[in-house]
This record gives sequence, structure tokens and C-alpha cells, in this order.
Amino acid sequence: GLDVVQTNMAARTVSLSGTIQDLSETFKVTLQMYDHPSGTYRGRTGGIEIPAELEGIIQGVFGLDNRPQAKPQLRPIHEQGGGWRHSQRGVSYLPTQVAKLYDFPATVNGQGQCIAIIELGGGYKVNDLNTYFQQLGIAAPQVAAVSVGGAHNAPTGSPNGPDGEVMLDIEVAGAVAPQAQFAVYFAKNTDAGFLQAVTTAIHDKVRKPTVVSISWGGPEASWTAQALQAFDQAFQAAGMLGVTVCVASGDNGSSDGVTDGLAHVDFPASSPNVLACGGTRLIASGATITSETVWNDGATSGASGGGISDFFPPPAWQSNVNLPVSANPGAKPGRGVPDVAGNADPVTGYQVRVDGQNTVIGGTSAVAPLWAGLVALLNQSLGKSVGFLNPWLYTKATAVPGALHDITTGNNGSYQARTGWDACTGLGTSDGVKLQGALTGKAAAAK
Repeated sequence: GLDVVQTNMAARTVSLSGTIQDLSETFKVTLQMYDHPSGTYRGRTGGIEIPAELEGIIQGVFGLDNRPQAKPQLRPIHEQGGGWRHSQRGVSYLPTQVAKLYDFPATVNGQGQCIAIIELGGGYKVNDLNTYFQQLGIAAPQVAAVSVGGAHNAPTGSPNGPDGEVMLDIEVAGAVAPQAQFAVYFAKNTDAGFLQAVTTAIHDKVRKPTVVSISWGGPEASWTAQALQAFDQAFQAAGMLGVTVCVASGDNGSSDGVTDGLAHVDFPASSPNVLACGGTRLIASGATITSETVWNDGATSGASGGGISDFFPPPAWQSNVNLPVSANPGAKPGRGVPDVAGNADPVTGYQVRVDGQNTVIGGTSAVAPLWAGLVALLNQSLGKSVGFLNPWLYTKATAVPGALHDITTGNNGSYQARTGWDACTGLGTSDGVKLQGALTGKAAAAK
């Protein structure tokens, strides 16, 4: 009684439609509506069953449950002051200033690259983008909205809502790599919608993204095992296609906002096939970084997400960094999060424009597009895509003096910063020129 409405061989998906009764009978579940703080959602009771002859072929069934799955990893500053809204107890930066502090290559601009941005709500206004980049003194990048599963570019008019995430992503990455093409994939905020956005971007034969930026996520424990596996396999496919996936590690420290007293990592940052991006507090004097520590403003203002995965085992490329075991009872080993970091504290946040207002936003939401922009610059320098960057970062990049700034001060709750990799800021923040030199075989000149 079900109809096949779409087949995507590259993404390995088949989309089905049917009545609630037919879907319930096919997969042996009970579907009903539930209340949620943001409205109502359809949920299921009972484990999903499939016909025996399809065992080993069907790896996951998505869309039966359409509850909101992820949230944006951003932290707005609400205090008013000056031309940009900012905190009186801190300082804010334009993304171009942050790029200079991290010595991003100035000889390239992202030309020839396409940066994909995944969004699960909100939208952008072209007039705001034009005004913002005019304020920066650079040409506004070309941005295209891509509808996935019926979702669209739909600004809410609230700077502190999902519009803030969308504009932050575009404006940070666009300031770093202004000549890149930008494709913003809008999808519904469900596990099925999120996964469809990811696979659509990775396998987009028209725009051909070389890097994907994701600033949405949720505690690993809030995902089903089939979702964790399906997303991870999609990210693995991205790496095989030469696409780098940059993901925010979360804004709620080692608890990831869960109140059970245990440590949690955010997903999809915990996938071993993505570049997980943590957060720092960056203080500078002129063009020089004077202080950089782990971002941790406590429970009210957030902290860098990070820790040890409860689901994914330690990947081989993390074997040389002496990963700690989980802070949870049982002290299990697992994939360490994050891999790298960047300025994320809203107290030292990014000056952006959202819904007609100049404001300051922080969070690891800003770090994923920051690294995505850097990857686009590195791709242009190389003349090819760097693809899955992690194995190289953990082996070759760490051997280049100064290519990564080690953050050794601070904590995110259960985990402490230390010399070398840590579960707060990973390998540290970047020196873009030295990474560029190492990738292009000119490490000696970059030292």
C-alpha cells in the first residue's frame, strides 16, 4: 500500500508515501501525535520492523517520527551598545578580523569553491547580506537557497531565532572566502530532514560543494542508533568524494545541556568522519593574539562542547594524541571531540547583521563556517579538494611548528585543557598560512 515517490542511488535512499495505517502496518509501529514545547509532533511506539527479505539492505527508516531533532549552536549577546550590539564586558570582532588573527591566507579568496551550509529553520534576507558586506568593504558573495523536502528560505524576523544561525553562517564563511559560491540547504528539523539535507548537499551534481558547514546538532544520547549510523555513513561518503564536513561541537560544555549529571558529546560533531569545531575566548591587541583560552562562561552563557563519544570508538587517526577515557562511570574509550577550535565566546563574538540589526553572536556555530571558509581557501591554494582533513591534521599538521595554536588554559566542565589535544579545543586553533604551506609542500617556508 506504499508508493515509491523518489529514489536516489547516490544517497542510497528510497522515499515512500502512504497512509498512517499502511505505514504503521508495514513497519509494525504505532504512530500518534505528541505535545512539544514548539508545537506537536508525530511519534512512534514500538521498534521498527522490516520484511525479512530486506535484512541487510535497509539500514534505517526515517520520517515516521518528525519531532524537532537539532538546535542551532549559537549564543547571541543581548546587551545594547554602540553601532554593533555587544557586551560591555567584552570585545567583538568582524569575521575578517578573526581571519587575520588566525593568519588565514590573503592570497586566495575561495574562487572556484562551493560552500554548502545546512539550515533547519529560519532564513536570510538578501538586503541584509548586501548591507553587511558593504560595511565590510567587500563584494557580497553569491548565495543560493536550496529547498530540501519542502523547506524553504523563510526568515522569521527574530534576530535571536534561527535567522541568527543562518546569517551567522553565511556572513562568517562569506567574509573569509567572499569569492566562493554559497548554497544554503534548507530542510525540516527532523532526523529525516536533516539527513536528506546532508545527502543532498554531498551529492549535489549541479553546485558540487567542496566543503559543508553544519552548526546544528543535539546530544548524542538523543539520537537513535540508526540515525547515528546513517549520518556517519553519509559523512564517510563525503570524504570519499573529496568533501570536507565542518560541524560545531556544541555550546553547553561537557554536559551538552543534558541534566543527568553525566558527560555528553554533541552529534553530528561526534561522527569520526567530520571535522568537529570547538570554541575559545580570543583576546587580541591590534593584529596580535594576546590571550586565548577555552570558552567557558558557565551554565548561563555557555562553554565549548567536547568530550568522549559513548557511541563511536576511537578512530585510528586519534591514536597518537593520548585520548582520555570518558568522564562517565565505566570510563569507556571513544572518539574524542572536538578536533580543532576557533573563537566562539559571545563575549568576544562576531559582528553580524540579522533581520536589519547589527548584533554580536558567538557559539561554536561560528567556528564551523569559519573553518569551512578556511578549507575553501586551502582548496583553492591546492587546486584540488583536501577532503577528509582529520588524518592529515593529526599527523602532518601537528608536526609543523605553529600551524596549530595549542590552547592549554581552561575547562569545559568535566574536561581540562592540556598540552596537546584535549576534549575542550581539540588540537587548537589555526595558523592558516602555515597550514597552507604544509599542504602545498612548503612547510619549511611557512615555519
